[in-house]
Amino acid sequence: MVAGERARGGYDLNDGASILIVDDEETMREACREVLLSEGFSLQEASSGEGALDIIARRSFDLLILDLKMPHVDGLEILRRVQKESPGTATVVITGYPSIDTAVEAMKLGAADFLPKPFTPDVLRLTVRRALNGARMVRENQLLWSQVEECRGRNYELIGQSAAMGQIHDLVRRVGPTDSTVLITGESGTGKELIARAIRNHSPRRDKPFVTVDCGALVGTLFESELFGHLKGSFTGATSLKHGRFELANGGMIFFDEIANVSPEIQVKLLRLIQEREFTRVGATQVIHIDVRILAATSRNLPDEIREGRFREDLFYRLCVVPIILPPLRQRREDIPLLAEHFLHKHSDRGGNRIGGFSKAALELLVKHDWPGNVRELENAIERAIILARGDEITPADLLYYGPLLKPEAVVNNLSPLAEVEKEHIARALRHHAGNRSAAAKSLGIDRKTLWRKIQVYDLEDS
Repeated sequence: MVAGERARGGYDLNDGASILIVDDEETMREACREVLLSEGFSLQEASSGEGALDIIARRSFDLLILDLKMPHVDGLEILRRVQKESPGTATVVITGYPSIDTAVEAMKLGAADFLPKPFTPDVLRLTVRRALNGARMVRENQLLWSQVEECRGRNYELIGQSAAMGQIHDLVRRVGPTDSTVLITGESGTGKELIARAIRNHSPRRDKPFVTVDCGALVGTLFESELFGHLKGSFTGATSLKHGRFELANGGMIFFDEIANVSPEIQVKLLRLIQEREFTRVGATQVIHIDVRILAATSRNLPDEIREGRFREDLFYRLCVVPIILPPLRQRREDIPLLAEHFLHKHSDRGGNRIGGFSKAALELLVKHDWPGNVRELENAIERAIILARGDEITPADLLYYGPLLKPEAVVNNLSPLAEVEKEHIARALRHHAGNRSAAAKSLGIDRKTLWRKIQVYDLEDS
């Protein structure tokens, strides 16, 4: 993605996209200028190939309108350079000497369209629209595929009728339509990403990209490259140009999960980006301007991190324009029955286990538990109970294998030997996931290798 890019449903001819016109004929530049300025585009011009290369080295454009036949540095050479240094730029080549060979060579080099002289204003408008929309669709498809696995199987509905959640709902509705930066804090598992997506759903940017960044997953140069992108050859392993998360999020929102994990070096660059709304790729000098709304979340106490010198105070104030503090589940116990029912239907439908509900005793256990892992822990407990349920409702006995939930006196009598219990537990998990060992291991809270050993020990190959 390049300067001035938009992640919109389409390019209007009033959209303000940036265009560089390169032609050694003043009359041609003037004709293009008259048409495109009247449509609201941001234009820059070059009268020679050398001049175009100088401009391209200093900034990027959404679209290049390029004459192929020019002295000294021709259009094909410029096209090669643009495709190498700024492949997100769409290119329309124009020439008064059309030939099949030239057109084929230009298209091989990545040109979006070919426009022989002379052409009418309407043809120019149509070609520009088509080229910009084509580039936009490529970027949106890249973003879509990068998010398919991340979003698969998730449910982003906010559930809760407690007074605390009522306040959160109200705050989300008020802050959503703005462009303010939001800092979401709360214990692990409280649903910080759900709040971020709820904000997005109330925002004018709801149909634009929503890009998440797990700040605990990457460190050092890799993290910088992930955020800002890099040029080919900028460091060992950089075998091709990479578009960063900020470029993919342009026009939409970017969500930083566990922002406290960001290194001091990246904090400095984030601060500058928030202030200037521009950045450069790793290994590049071109400045890329973006329009992105920033949301961040953390389970840590950022004021404590500031006092310990691990987080910049100026960055904290830039991020914390609107703070949202999520209460832990133990402070909104009245929401637990609603959440439990939601997860029961979600996982029953997915696994084909038709469980009707919870016994009164089982629901009391769920409400009394402190849930240090919050909503995420509750969901895991319900999924396990569905797998283990002996009847058409979940009882305290079905929660037996979730140790912290039950006190010793609550355990039913006539327990089976531990090995027999474990064998049956693993067999149920395998049946629930139709033999998918990766999914079964995940639901059991063990790795796949451990599950494989247990299968061998208990002779469960046929399960």
